[in-house]
Amino acid sequence: QVQLVESGGGLVQAGGSLRLSCAASGRSFSSYTMGWFRQAPGKEREFVAGIRWSGGITYYADSVKGRFTISRDNAKNTMYLQMDSLKPEDTAVYYCAARYRSALVTTSSYDYWGQGTQVTVSS
Repeated sequence: QVQLVESGGGLVQAGGSLRLSCAASGRSFSSYTMGWFRQAPGKEREFVAGIRWSGGITYYADSVKGRFTISRDNAKNTMYLQMDSLKPEDTAVYYCAARYRSALVTTSSYDYWGQGTQVTVSS
């Protein structure tokens, strides 16, 4: 099992940057596929970015490609989402998710979820 805690959200102006962190407390963090999702008011939760447990293969939603970068530091049991060139439409609650040795990254079929961190981008 794994417990996830997101941090780093906040209020920024359009064009600004934020770095989200997801700290995991469970064992064998390197064996978990990790992902970031977001949900805006009145909208469905959507996939943002993900990284496989093996090989470092990453995936991004079309809406964030070229602006967001996902990474992980297995020694620190932490995953990151670097968000640059933020837009008002990026405003949402961002969630961290994990699934043990999953080959599926972009779906919502994750076993563990954090409580979320609010990101608000003003125009």
